[in-house]
Amino acid sequence: KSNSFCTLLRETATAGVFGFDVLGIPTPPMGTIWSRIQAAFGTLPTEKEKRVLVLGLDNAGKTSILYRLQLGTPIATCPTVGFNLEVLTYKSVKFQVWDLGGQTGIRPFWRCYFSDTDAIIYVVDSTDKERMGVAKHELFALLDEEELKNSSLLIFANKQDVAGAASVTEVASALGVNAISNRTWTIVKSSAQTGEGLAEGMDWLVERLGGSAAGTA
Repeated sequence: KSNSFCTLLRETATAGVFGFDVLGIPTPPMGTIWSRIQAAFGTLPTEKEKRVLVLGLDNAGKTSILYRLQLGTPIATCPTVGFNLEVLTYKSVKFQVWDLGGQTGIRPFWRCYFSDTDAIIYVVDSTDKERMGVAKHELFALLDEEELKNSSLLIFANKQDVAGAASVTEVASALGVNAISNRTWTIVKSSAQTGEGLAEGMDWLVERLGGSAAGTA
């Protein structure tokens, strides 16, 4: 882990370069063009953007969920090597959303983005039953991070449209979510392809970040 490299990643993202490959070479992920258009022509926000990290193992559907929320339709995606950064508005709340790659070699660099995070969206592939233990390990590692102690947690049990997917109850049990007692959280069944559950999850997030009474769901 390198604090200087973490600083480089964040400063470069702010400057308008929105991706890195595993060697540290800038790469243009899906959000680059749209984000630059927003930066060049968008008006300055009148309210503070809520900073959200979208995390989870590779192939969980993180990028698919981000762009389903952004565009309102399913799109083809490729594995994120680095990150995608988008600003989206949901029910008058403006979110700055960081979708981080979930490959094994990239996960250690998640912590470069923890500072000032309001919420975590943790995406789980409900069809990947063999790696539920890994997903649980990574989730609880996040919950132990000091910089994330005040972050709300929304878990999407994703790919519910796929035959053989574990139910949201089964995913919750495999992740051991009932042991989470240090923050507000909820788990929602979802599908980036059909849109199932995404509005429900975002409604919950808006309620939490809007200052409603805290409580574990």
